[in-house]
Amino acid sequence: MTIRVFIDGAAGTTGIEIHDRLASRNEFELIVLGNAERKSETARRDALHTADIAILCLPDDAAREAVALAEGSDTRIIDASSAHRVADGWTYGFPELVGRDAVANAARVSNPGCYPTGFLALVAPLVRAGLLPADWPYTFNAVSGYSGGGKALIERFEASPEIAFRAYGLGMGHKHLPEMQKYAGLVHAPVFSPSVIPAMRGMVGDVPLPLQAMGAKSNPAELQGCLAAAYEDTPFITVHPLADAPTELLLERDAQPWDGLELWVFADNDASQVRLVARLDNLGKGASGAAVQSLNLMCGLPETAGLRLA
Repeated sequence: MTIRVFIDGAAGTTGIEIHDRLASRNEFELIVLGNAERKSETARRDALHTADIAILCLPDDAAREAVALAEGSDTRIIDASSAHRVADGWTYGFPELVGRDAVANAARVSNPGCYPTGFLALVAPLVRAGLLPADWPYTFNAVSGYSGGGKALIERFEASPEIAFRAYGLGMGHKHLPEMQKYAGLVHAPVFSPSVIPAMRGMVGDVPLPLQAMGAKSNPAELQGCLAAAYEDTPFITVHPLADAPTELLLERDAQPWDGLELWVFADNDASQVRLVARLDNLGKGASGAAVQSLNLMCGLPETAGLRLA
Protein backbone atom coordinates (compact mmCIF):
# COMPACT_ATOMS: atom_id res chain seq x y z
CA MET A 1 0.00 0.00 0.00
CA THR A 2 1.48 3.34 -1.03
CA ILE A 3 1.63 6.31 1.31
CA ARG A 4 -0.01 9.47 -0.02
CA VAL A 5 2.19 12.54 0.47
CA PHE A 6 1.24 16.14 -0.27
CA ILE A 7 4.04 18.72 -0.41
CA ASP A 8 2.36 22.06 0.21
CA GLY A 9 4.77 24.61 -1.22
CA ALA A 10 6.37 22.24 -3.71
CA ALA A 11 7.50 25.11 -5.94
CA GLY A 12 9.98 26.47 -3.37
CA THR A 13 13.59 25.36 -2.93
CA THR A 14 12.95 22.99 -0.03
CA GLY A 15 9.78 21.61 -1.60
CA ILE A 16 11.51 20.94 -4.91
CA GLU A 17 14.32 19.06 -3.19
CA ILE A 18 11.90 16.97 -1.14
CA HIS A 19 9.95 16.16 -4.29
CA ASP A 20 13.16 15.09 -6.04
CA ARG A 21 14.02 12.76 -3.15
CA LEU A 22 10.56 11.14 -3.20
CA ALA A 23 9.64 11.11 -6.90
CA SER A 24 11.41 7.84 -7.72
CA ARG A 25 10.33 5.97 -4.58
CA ASN A 26 7.49 3.50 -5.05
CA GLU A 27 6.49 3.68 -1.37
CA PHE A 28 4.90 7.06 -2.00
CA GLU A 29 2.12 8.49 -4.12
CA LEU A 30 2.71 12.22 -4.49
CA ILE A 31 -0.37 14.43 -4.57
CA VAL A 32 0.47 17.21 -7.02
CA LEU A 33 -1.53 20.38 -7.60
CA GLY A 34 -1.37 22.44 -10.77
CA ASN A 35 -0.33 26.09 -10.78
CA ALA A 36 -3.90 27.34 -10.42
CA GLU A 37 -4.84 24.74 -7.80
CA ARG A 38 -1.90 25.71 -5.57
CA LYS A 39 -3.62 29.08 -5.08
CA SER A 40 -6.99 27.52 -4.34
CA GLU A 41 -7.84 27.10 -0.67
CA THR A 42 -10.38 24.42 -1.54
CA ALA A 43 -7.88 22.40 -3.59
CA ARG A 44 -5.26 22.66 -0.88
CA ARG A 45 -7.75 21.63 1.82
CA ASP A 46 -8.78 18.61 -0.25
CA ALA A 47 -5.14 17.64 -0.76
CA LEU A 48 -4.34 18.09 2.92
CA HIS A 49 -7.30 15.89 3.90
CA THR A 50 -6.53 13.24 1.26
CA ALA A 51 -2.86 12.84 2.16
CA ASP A 52 -1.55 10.43 4.74
CA ILE A 53 1.29 12.85 5.43
CA ALA A 54 1.60 16.49 4.40
CA ILE A 55 4.94 18.29 4.25
CA LEU A 56 4.65 22.06 4.56
CA CYS A 57 7.32 24.06 2.72
CA LEU A 58 5.77 27.45 3.30
CA PRO A 59 6.38 30.78 5.05
CA ASP A 60 5.41 30.70 8.71
CA ASP A 61 1.98 32.33 8.39
CA ALA A 62 1.05 30.14 5.44
CA ALA A 63 2.16 27.05 7.37
CA ARG A 64 -0.17 27.97 10.23
CA GLU A 65 -2.98 28.42 7.73
CA ALA A 66 -2.25 25.00 6.23
CA VAL A 67 -2.41 23.37 9.66
CA ALA A 68 -5.80 25.01 10.17
CA LEU A 69 -6.96 23.73 6.77
CA ALA A 70 -5.94 20.21 7.78
CA GLU A 71 -8.04 20.26 10.94
CA GLY A 72 -10.61 17.48 11.09
CA SER A 73 -8.42 15.06 9.12
CA ASP A 74 -6.11 12.25 10.22
CA THR A 75 -3.28 13.67 8.13
CA ARG A 76 0.08 13.75 9.87
CA ILE A 77 2.17 16.86 9.21
CA ILE A 78 5.83 17.71 8.83
CA ASP A 79 6.31 21.48 8.91
CA ALA A 80 9.56 22.74 7.37
CA SER A 81 8.87 26.33 8.44
CA SER A 82 9.77 27.84 11.81
CA ALA A 83 6.12 28.29 12.79
CA HIS A 84 5.86 25.34 15.19
CA ARG A 85 9.40 24.55 16.34
CA VAL A 86 8.74 25.39 19.97
CA ALA A 87 4.95 24.98 19.88
CA ASP A 88 3.06 22.70 22.25
CA GLY A 89 1.87 19.48 20.65
CA TRP A 90 4.67 19.40 18.08
CA THR A 91 7.65 17.04 18.06
CA TYR A 92 10.98 18.55 17.10
CA GLY A 93 12.19 16.73 14.01
CA PHE A 94 15.76 16.01 15.15
CA PRO A 95 15.63 12.26 15.83
CA GLU A 96 19.21 12.11 17.09
CA LEU A 97 18.27 14.53 19.91
CA VAL A 98 14.63 13.78 20.72
CA GLY A 99 14.65 10.06 19.90
CA ARG A 100 13.66 8.14 16.80
CA ASP A 101 10.52 6.73 18.44
CA ALA A 102 9.30 10.21 19.32
CA VAL A 103 9.47 11.24 15.66
CA ALA A 104 8.15 7.92 14.36
CA ASN A 105 5.03 8.13 16.52
CA ALA A 106 4.33 11.85 16.13
CA ALA A 107 1.32 13.34 14.40
CA ARG A 108 2.93 16.78 14.14
CA VAL A 109 6.66 17.17 13.43
CA SER A 110 8.47 20.49 13.09
CA ASN A 111 11.65 20.47 11.02
CA PRO A 112 14.66 22.06 12.74
CA GLY A 113 16.19 25.18 11.27
CA CYS A 114 19.40 24.73 9.28
CA TYR A 115 21.55 26.83 11.64
CA PRO A 116 20.05 25.31 14.81
CA THR A 117 20.82 21.83 13.45
CA GLY A 118 24.56 22.53 13.64
CA PHE A 119 24.41 24.39 16.96
CA LEU A 120 22.22 21.83 18.71
CA ALA A 121 24.16 18.84 17.41
CA LEU A 122 27.27 20.33 19.01
CA VAL A 123 25.97 21.84 22.24
CA ALA A 124 22.91 19.86 23.38
CA PRO A 125 24.64 16.53 24.20
CA LEU A 126 27.43 18.31 26.08
CA VAL A 127 25.05 20.35 28.23
CA ARG A 128 22.94 17.26 28.93
CA ALA A 129 26.04 15.38 30.04
CA GLY A 130 27.11 18.21 32.36
CA LEU A 131 30.33 18.80 30.43
CA LEU A 132 29.27 22.35 29.54
CA PRO A 133 27.26 24.73 31.75
CA ALA A 134 23.67 25.52 30.84
CA ASP A 135 24.05 29.11 32.00
CA TRP A 136 27.05 30.13 29.87
CA PRO A 137 26.49 32.97 27.32
CA TYR A 138 27.26 30.93 24.20
CA THR A 139 27.93 32.39 20.78
CA PHE A 140 27.33 30.75 17.42
CA ASN A 141 29.09 32.06 14.34
CA ALA A 142 27.86 30.50 11.11
CA VAL A 143 28.06 30.91 7.37
CA SER A 144 25.58 29.47 4.85
CA GLY A 145 25.01 29.12 1.16
CA TYR A 146 22.56 31.70 -0.13
CA SER A 147 19.79 29.18 -0.82
CA GLY A 148 18.95 29.33 2.87
CA GLY A 149 17.57 32.84 2.41
CA GLY A 150 14.75 31.79 0.08
CA LYS A 151 13.78 32.96 -3.37
CA ALA A 152 14.51 36.67 -2.85
CA LEU A 153 18.05 36.12 -1.62
CA ILE A 154 18.76 33.51 -4.29
CA GLU A 155 17.72 36.00 -6.96
CA ARG A 156 19.78 38.74 -5.37
CA PHE A 157 22.99 36.72 -5.22
CA GLU A 158 22.60 35.33 -8.71
CA ALA A 159 21.88 38.79 -10.13
CA SER A 160 24.73 40.47 -8.21
CA PRO A 161 27.95 38.46 -8.58
CA GLU A 162 29.90 41.24 -6.86
CA ILE A 163 28.43 40.24 -3.47
CA ALA A 164 31.09 38.18 -1.69
CA PHE A 165 29.74 38.12 1.86
CA ARG A 166 26.53 39.17 3.57
CA ALA A 167 26.23 39.47 7.35
CA TYR A 168 22.66 39.71 8.61
CA GLY A 169 20.61 39.32 11.76
CA LEU A 170 22.41 42.41 13.05
CA GLY A 171 19.30 43.55 14.90
CA MET A 172 19.54 40.38 17.05
CA GLY A 173 16.42 38.46 18.05
CA HIS A 174 16.74 35.98 15.16
CA LYS A 175 13.80 33.59 14.80
CA HIS A 176 16.10 30.56 15.28
CA LEU A 177 17.02 31.55 18.84
CA PRO A 178 14.01 30.03 20.67
CA GLU A 179 14.67 26.52 19.35
CA MET A 180 18.42 26.84 19.93
CA GLN A 181 17.86 27.80 23.55
CA LYS A 182 15.06 25.32 24.26
CA TYR A 183 16.55 22.15 22.80
CA ALA A 184 20.06 22.84 24.08
CA GLY A 185 18.61 23.37 27.56
CA LEU A 186 20.20 26.80 27.98
CA VAL A 187 19.39 29.51 30.49
CA HIS A 188 20.26 32.24 27.95
CA ALA A 189 19.72 32.38 24.22
CA PRO A 190 23.06 32.31 22.37
CA VAL A 191 24.44 35.32 20.55
CA PHE A 192 23.93 34.28 16.93
CA SER A 193 26.02 35.70 14.07
CA PRO A 194 24.74 34.38 10.71
CA SER A 195 26.20 35.23 7.32
CA VAL A 196 25.81 34.18 3.71
CA ILE A 197 28.36 33.60 0.95
CA PRO A 198 28.04 33.24 -2.86
CA ALA A 199 27.66 29.46 -2.82
CA MET A 200 24.29 27.81 -3.48
CA ARG A 201 24.47 25.37 -0.59
CA GLY A 202 26.61 24.40 2.37
CA MET A 203 27.02 25.57 5.96
CA VAL A 204 29.69 25.79 8.65
CA GLY A 205 28.85 26.73 12.24
CA ASP A 206 31.32 27.46 15.04
CA VAL A 207 30.81 27.56 18.83
CA PRO A 208 33.93 29.02 20.53
CA LEU A 209 34.57 27.83 24.09
CA PRO A 210 37.13 29.54 26.34
CA LEU A 211 37.27 26.51 28.64
CA GLN A 212 39.72 28.09 31.06
CA ALA A 213 37.58 31.22 31.48
CA MET A 214 34.42 29.13 31.74
CA GLY A 215 35.77 27.00 34.55
CA ALA A 216 34.42 24.04 32.59
CA LYS A 217 35.05 20.64 34.15
CA SER A 218 35.92 19.04 30.85
CA ASN A 219 38.70 18.79 28.33
CA PRO A 220 38.69 18.44 24.52
CA ALA A 221 38.97 14.66 24.63
CA GLU A 222 35.95 14.40 26.92
CA LEU A 223 33.93 16.73 24.70
CA GLN A 224 34.79 14.75 21.58
CA GLY A 225 34.11 11.45 23.35
CA CYS A 226 30.70 12.61 24.52
CA LEU A 227 29.69 13.69 21.02
CA ALA A 228 30.98 10.44 19.52
CA ALA A 229 28.98 8.41 22.03
CA ALA A 230 25.85 10.51 21.47
CA TYR A 231 25.85 9.82 17.74
CA GLU A 232 27.46 6.39 17.51
CA ASP A 233 24.24 4.75 16.28
CA THR A 234 23.23 7.28 13.63
CA PRO A 235 24.21 7.07 9.96
CA PHE A 236 23.76 10.82 9.46
CA ILE A 237 26.21 12.37 11.93
CA THR A 238 29.98 11.86 11.86
CA VAL A 239 32.06 12.97 14.84
CA HIS A 240 35.68 13.22 13.77
CA PRO A 241 38.48 12.17 16.16
CA LEU A 242 40.64 14.89 17.65
CA ALA A 243 43.58 13.51 15.70
CA ASP A 244 41.58 13.91 12.48
CA ALA A 245 41.22 17.68 12.81
CA PRO A 246 41.99 19.43 9.49
CA THR A 247 43.89 22.71 9.32
CA GLU A 248 41.03 24.37 7.45
CA LEU A 249 37.42 23.69 6.46
CA LEU A 250 36.02 24.48 3.05
CA LEU A 251 32.65 25.06 1.43
CA GLU A 252 32.54 24.43 -2.30
CA ARG A 253 30.73 26.89 -4.54
CA ASP A 254 29.14 24.07 -6.57
CA ALA A 255 28.68 21.44 -3.85
CA GLN A 256 26.40 18.50 -4.55
CA PRO A 257 23.35 17.76 -2.36
CA TRP A 258 24.26 15.94 0.85
CA ASP A 259 22.21 14.87 3.86
CA GLY A 260 24.92 14.22 6.43
CA LEU A 261 26.42 16.29 9.23
CA GLU A 262 30.07 16.44 10.32
CA LEU A 263 31.25 17.56 13.76
CA TRP A 264 34.71 18.50 15.01
CA VAL A 265 36.30 19.53 18.30
CA PHE A 266 39.30 21.80 17.67
CA ALA A 267 41.60 22.66 20.60
CA ASP A 268 44.77 24.61 21.28
CA ASN A 269 47.88 22.97 22.72
CA ASP A 270 47.08 23.59 26.37
CA ALA A 271 43.36 22.76 25.96
CA SER A 272 42.32 26.15 27.34
CA GLN A 273 40.35 27.06 24.22
CA VAL A 274 38.10 24.93 22.04
CA ARG A 275 36.01 25.47 18.92
CA LEU A 276 33.09 23.15 18.28
CA VAL A 277 32.44 23.11 14.52
CA ALA A 278 29.65 21.63 12.40
CA ARG A 279 29.50 21.31 8.63
CA LEU A 280 26.34 20.37 6.75
CA ASP A 281 24.27 21.11 3.67
CA ASN A 282 21.71 23.76 4.63
CA LEU A 283 19.30 22.22 2.10
CA GLY A 284 20.08 18.65 3.19
CA LYS A 285 20.23 17.79 6.90
CA GLY A 286 19.35 21.46 7.38
CA ALA A 287 16.04 21.28 5.48
CA SER A 288 14.77 18.77 2.91
CA GLY A 289 16.96 15.88 4.01
CA ALA A 290 15.78 16.26 7.59
CA ALA A 291 12.14 16.26 6.45
CA VAL A 292 12.63 13.05 4.48
CA GLN A 293 14.44 11.44 7.42
CA SER A 294 11.42 12.20 9.62
CA LEU A 295 9.05 11.01 6.89
CA ASN A 296 10.89 7.69 6.67
CA LEU A 297 10.64 7.19 10.43
CA MET A 298 6.94 8.15 10.52
CA CYS A 299 6.24 5.61 7.78
CA GLY A 300 8.24 2.78 9.34
CA LEU A 301 10.75 2.83 6.46
CA PRO A 302 14.55 2.65 6.55
CA GLU A 303 15.75 5.94 8.02
CA THR A 304 18.25 6.60 5.22
CA ALA A 305 15.97 5.72 2.29
CA GLY A 306 16.19 8.24 -0.53
CA LEU A 307 18.92 10.27 1.20
CA ARG A 308 22.48 11.08 0.18
CA LEU A 309 25.11 10.28 2.76
CA ALA A 310 28.17 9.92 0.54
